[in-house]
Amino acid sequence: MLTIDDVTVRLGGRPILEHASASIPTGARVGLIGRNGAGKSTLMKTLIGEIEPDDGAISRSSKLKLGYIAQEAPDGAITPEEAVLAADTERAALLEESETCTDMDRLGDVHERLLAIDAYSAPSRAARILMGLGFDEEMQRQPLSTFSGGWKMRVALGALLFSQPDILLLDEPSNHLDLEATLWLENFLKSYPATLLLISHERDLLNKVADHILHLQGGQLTLYPGGYDSFERQRAERAAQLESAKAAQDKQRARLQDYVARNSARASTAKQAQSRAKMLAKMQPIAALMEDPSLSFDFPNPAELKPPMITMDMAAVGYVEDTPILRRINLRIEPDDRIALLGRNGNGKTTLARLLAAQLPAMEGQVNAPGKMKVGYFTQYQVEELSGDDTPLEHMTRAMEGKPHSAIREQLGRFGFSGNRATQQVSKLSGGERARLALALITRDAPHLLILDEPTNHLDVDAREALVQAMNDYTGAVILISHDRHMVELSADRLVLVDDGTASEFSGSMKDYIDLVLGLNQPRKDKDDKPDRSRKKSSSKSRAEARAIKADLARAEKAMGELQAERSAIDQAMYEPANANSKLADQPMSELLSQRAQLTDQLEEAEAQWLALGEKLEALQGA
Repeated sequence: MLTIDDVTVRLGGRPILEHASASIPTGARVGLIGRNGAGKSTLMKTLIGEIEPDDGAISRSSKLKLGYIAQEAPDGAITPEEAVLAADTERAALLEESETCTDMDRLGDVHERLLAIDAYSAPSRAARILMGLGFDEEMQRQPLSTFSGGWKMRVALGALLFSQPDILLLDEPSNHLDLEATLWLENFLKSYPATLLLISHERDLLNKVADHILHLQGGQLTLYPGGYDSFERQRAERAAQLESAKAAQDKQRARLQDYVARNSARASTAKQAQSRAKMLAKMQPIAALMEDPSLSFDFPNPAELKPPMITMDMAAVGYVEDTPILRRINLRIEPDDRIALLGRNGNGKTTLARLLAAQLPAMEGQVNAPGKMKVGYFTQYQVEELSGDDTPLEHMTRAMEGKPHSAIREQLGRFGFSGNRATQQVSKLSGGERARLALALITRDAPHLLILDEPTNHLDVDAREALVQAMNDYTGAVILISHDRHMVELSADRLVLVDDGTASEFSGSMKDYIDLVLGLNQPRKDKDDKPDRSRKKSSSKSRAEARAIKADLARAEKAMGELQAERSAIDQAMYEPANANSKLADQPMSELLSQRAQLTDQLEEAEAQWLALGEKLEALQGA
């Protein structure tokens, strides 16, 4: 068991963890979540001993091996295969000893241990891990110095997984992975035999892998059983209970303060007043539910464009003359499309995005778009290139040169940078806040087309949900590249597969694509089958209807959560009136029963509506 006991960590005098405690059961797969800047990575570094806690302690058995990815990616002349194999230090040491040992008894022990740890099958295990992370046989034998930073971090992840630690610590492992590698990692972690602590903001990964959620908020840790969806339900109920408890405590505090004020000066009641004053001083305040009102995405809607927005006819694109990366691209993009680009990293998704953004010219064929079309193109490079010394207001003022101050403030406010938040230095913003600023900058001219290339890497779960809502409300077209399946499923109504040197419509759903990647339910191809262009093109009306249904689904889910929380508060008032909301606690049982019955009816109606909307969306997407 891994135990976090009353741990406090202060960085720069500011408390990050405050008397945080949790016990991680042996063999548990725990998702560590929290808002950006909450201190998740700080907790990880404390667990591995990189940061010493100011108070409290971390305890685990000394025999347990801890595994964590180092900040620096591996590099040099060694290959990915060699780097992964070297991660098993015991195997490497035993193999070296077997080459030089002259003591026959010791040599026998060495070979016996090599067999026990399955050392001779290690190369094939390493190859399978690297293959799952996207390295083909040729890539596995190239020097690490030839790879980009993202691919080197994949090697670091592969080495960690290969070493099979007793406690595996992963901090956003899918940030450098495409969807295909993320799916492989998910399946690997689902069957991981030891304890796992995983920082992730991906709902699907947390739901499929985690059997507990460790929530870090306000420096405190709370462990919930189940995956992410289960956590959200429990958090809604806990929020209702906290609100009730806080209201009751505020009422009690007011009574005590009133008694002390009225009776301190009278000799006959001074002792009782003093006793109540001590009680008041010892009363620990119950924190109100912490929500971030600044969390916001609101893309400005563009002026209307006549369809089609972009047409591509046998287009080719690349970086080296006469050596296109993609050929024979035939696509038509409508002004209100929501398109997700699928395919492994390196297949050309970003290259296609740059062609659509007119950053690369077509080498062959035709690409037609209206001259007045505006494009907002988001990449991680824009986040990294923001000047840390400047404020959001200074960045936006330069980008919107000549525009009135009120318009600049309005654009910043759309993305949560209002008031003093607009005048903070960028260096003091979290990764998620910087991503929001980059989104604010690229949408300042109300673009007709938004191209979002991995927009979620620095966003927590709540911010991702806000981004999905903003995309669904936006009236322009969206091209999305993301390994977040939840985001793709909620926002995209067309899928384009970038593979085999071209880009073409993928006629199935996201689930069909996942099955294709995992080798499940492969469809039988008929030679007589011919592409039906009328089926490939969803009508503008159908796409708009799908987006409207998705927005209604999100509202229905929120309504269900609120109704469940209200009903939980009434249940508490009925069975634990001492800890219940003061307003509810004062009501007669008959009124509480009546209110509960009404809420139950409303909840059943909301659930029926949610199911009906889900079936309607499924039917529409399957049509």
